[in-house]
Amino acid sequence: MLEDLLEGAGRSIVFGGVGILLMAVGFVLIDVLTPGKLRDLIWVERNPNAALLLASNQLGIAAIVFTSIFTTYESFGQGLASTALFGVIGIGIMGLAFLVLDWLTPGKLGEVICTQDRHPGALVSAASHFGAALIVCACIA
Repeated sequence: MLEDLLEGAGRSIVFGGVGILLMAVGFVLIDVLTPGKLRDLIWVERNPNAALLLASNQLGIAAIVFTSIFTTYESFGQGLASTALFGVIGIGIMGLAFLVLDWLTPGKLGEVICTQDRHPGALVSAASHFGAALIVCACIA
C-alpha cells in the first residue's frame, strides 16, 4: 500500500513537472504572438487583454494535460509521452488558431491584445485559444 502511494506521488511530481513545462511553453507562444514583453504587459502595465489571452492559454494547456493524464495508458512511460505529445500539439493548434483569427479580422490581433483598454477582440481570441484546447481534449478522450 505504501509502495503504491509513493509510486503515485512520484508520478504526480513527474506529470506536474511536464504540465508546468508545457504551460511555460504556452507562455512563450503568447509572448511571441504579441508585440512587447508579455511579462511587462501583464505585471507592469496590467493589461487586461494580454492577461485574458494568457489565462485562456494556460487553462487550455491545463485541460489538455488533465485529459491526457486522466485517460493515460497503463504504462507510465506511454502516458508521459502521450501527455507531452498532446500538450505540444495543443500549443501548436492554439497558436494556429490565433494566426487564423488574426487573418480573419481587421488589423493585427497582437496589437489589439496589447491595447490598454479592454477590447472585445481579446475575449474572442481567448475563446479561440480555449476552444482549440477543448478540441485537442476531445481527440485525446
